[in-house]
Amino acid sequence: MTDFPRILVLGATGRLGRLLRAAGDGFAPAGALRWQGRSRPPGATGDWVICDPLADPGALAAAARGCGAVLCLAGVVPGRGAMADNSRLALAAIEAAAGAGARRARVLLASSAAVYGARPGPLSEAVPPAPASEYGRAKAEMEAAGAARAGELGVPLTALRIGNVAGADAALGGWVPGCVMDVFADGRTPRRSYIGPESLARVLGALARTPDLPGVLNLAAPGVVEMGALLDAAGRPWSPRAAPPEALAEVALDVSALAGRVGFAPGESDPREMVAQWRRLQEARAA
Repeated sequence: MTDFPRILVLGATGRLGRLLRAAGDGFAPAGALRWQGRSRPPGATGDWVICDPLADPGALAAAARGCGAVLCLAGVVPGRGAMADNSRLALAAIEAAAGAGARRARVLLASSAAVYGARPGPLSEAVPPAPASEYGRAKAEMEAAGAARAGELGVPLTALRIGNVAGADAALGGWVPGCVMDVFADGRTPRRSYIGPESLARVLGALARTPDLPGVLNLAAPGVVEMGALLDAAGRPWSPRAAPPEALAEVALDVSALAGRVGFAPGESDPREMVAQWRRLQEARAA
């Protein structure tokens, strides 16, 4: 654990937080982790801080002391709160990191590929945001507000524009019997940038201890994955329908900047490996 900073994970009870907790040492050594939630999950072990980061900034600041990194997974999705809270949570994380010790903790801020809007790509970090949804606009506003405040406080900040995470996505994670999938004229289903949950944990752990990160970084495995292929690999049946004219066949993130820092094995881009990772973490959570 000597090369691992202590990491404060905000939003540890959310979808991505639950995956990271199940990943165990694949994310970071247990002694390097401090989890934050508004309540402690049943059976949860380890170092937990129970607080509302917006209502109790003092508790959040105390939790960040001695940490080298703050991973902010806390956020709001449509239908589950005020979208403006995404910016407020990011600012709370940055304020806490500013008081983390003699050296300000770096902040890794979970953003979304939704900030790019409905564009095919490959979308590099240099492409200006053009969000097409309320969620994408909220995340773009969060990035801008966070960058401004981090600059004022001298806090190293990286907004992670995360693609689809297998098991926390609309296809595999949101599958229900009777699922219908768009099929395009070439016979393929939508192709999107994806990453397996174990790969996500490995990458986040590596980024927490990687110096000199840029202000924005795309996060996904290289290449694209067909959503239908992901469901096929998981044995989840689906029915085809003709894709409407406005549907995008492919939305791809350029992840060359990320891959140059953390590296990917060829298999990490395979939908079968992503499903295998998801199943292993499901088993770990059930154990």
